[in-house]
Amino acid sequence: MTAAWYRFAMRPSFVLLLGLLVPVVVPAQRGGPAAACTTATAACTGWVTFGDGKARSMVYRSYPLDVKNDGIRRALIMVHGTNRNADHYFMTSMAAAFLAGAVDDTVVIAPHLIQAMTADQPEPNEVVWESSWRTGGPSRSHPTLSSFDLVDEVLRKLSNKAVFPNLRAIVVAGHSAGGQFANRYEMSNKIHDTLGVPVTYVVANPSSYAWPDAVRPLPTGDADPAKAKDGWNQPDVTPLPPHAGYTFGPFDATRAPSFNNWPSGFDKRTGYTENTTDAQLKKQLIERPTTYLLGQVDTLPLGGFDSSANAMAQGPTRRARGEAYFKYITDTLGAKQKIMIVPECGHNDRCMFTTDIVFPAIFPKF
Repeated sequence: MTAAWYRFAMRPSFVLLLGLLVPVVVPAQRGGPAAACTTATAACTGWVTFGDGKARSMVYRSYPLDVKNDGIRRALIMVHGTNRNADHYFMTSMAAAFLAGAVDDTVVIAPHLIQAMTADQPEPNEVVWESSWRTGGPSRSHPTLSSFDLVDEVLRKLSNKAVFPNLRAIVVAGHSAGGQFANRYEMSNKIHDTLGVPVTYVVANPSSYAWPDAVRPLPTGDADPAKAKDGWNQPDVTPLPPHAGYTFGPFDATRAPSFNNWPSGFDKRTGYTENTTDAQLKKQLIERPTTYLLGQVDTLPLGGFDSSANAMAQGPTRRARGEAYFKYITDTLGAKQKIMIVPECGHNDRCMFTTDIVFPAIFPKF
């Protein structure tokens, strides 16, 4: 056993997580289902329909979305990564809810965005997406729908007071490709202020971000590729501070002519965001409450790392890209958002979301 693995295995959250291997009896809820649905099986799935009901998408959920439940205070929507393994992300979210003591009063939802040209097998009327689902792209089977429309529909269901009369907080979160989704959805969605329930966002370890201006981090300081790969070189303090040695300047577009086109930047937007002005998109980006989660050692090109020219323009590693983006929107645009370096985690959703310092972001206190 390596020293790093021993430290991880001895963390209280990891030890508690072992308890999930033992069946857990969840107390009955008054005014709602008898118990939380905690396994990634057909029994824990439901359907979200669009428009006239002829199009639908499947979600895993810990409680039904159409049965009155007085006991629910929070909702966590967790968007999966590039493998579209919503079952895995549902189990990760339920593990986090168990560790945080939030199973009883939180409805956990993991949408499944099935993708064309993969092994995904759609059910009748199930919406099939392109790979651009992670950035709000259109459906292949229903071209008028954007993947952002799916989460819009989930939010509308959650804000229905006839079903969840005591809901007080909604979190939209995603890791990796799901983090890409959460970053763009946070700044783009049109229903944030219409629900009567506050919504916050958690963006974890994406490979890229939608930059609000046509500048990028210069390859010096903490954006120097050689320096950015050393995630362990940190002071022994809690919480870990983000690296801040980033400077910004114009990007040489000959290296990546489309570097500032959506979803890498704000240019040439179509679909869901087409009719939103750049100014409004930027305003929403910096004003909506968001927490950026970055793994301390998510510094290697693993787990579907985006090495395209557009992505490399944003920095050499996922961690460096996130730190630089946060610094720019904070120092230059005045965003009042949060960042958290999650200790000893790499590109791993289970590590990121079951670490106790993350719980206040995904299960807000009132």
